[in-house]
Amino acid sequence: QVQLVESGGGLVQAGGSLRLSCAASGRSFSRYGMGWFRQAPGKEREFVAVNPRNRGITYYADPVKGRFTLSRDNTNNTVYLQMNSLKPEDTAVYYCAARSDYGFGSSIYHYDYWGQGTQVTVSS
Repeated sequence: QVQLVESGGGLVQAGGSLRLSCAASGRSFSRYGMGWFRQAPGKEREFVAVNPRNRGITYYADPVKGRFTLSRDNTNNTVYLQMNSLKPEDTAVYYCAARSDYGFGSSIYHYDYWGQGTQVTVSS
């Protein structure tokens, strides 16, 4: 069982930066692949990035490549999402998610645990 709590969202102007954090409780954090998703009003939840279990590589959705960086601290059971050069279309609720398999797919159905989300609003 893993509980996830996101923080760090807020209001920022276009071109600005934010860093989201996701703190995980429970044991064996390093045994989970960790991902970030987002959901804008009226839209489906979409994949942002994932660091698969026991993999030293991170995969990103095309809209955020080169601007967002996922990192994880297995000692402190925390995963981060550094977001730079933010655009108004990045406005969404951002969710942290954990998966117990070794996959790196973008489907929400492969993730076992979810946080409550944190709002990110980018003004133009």
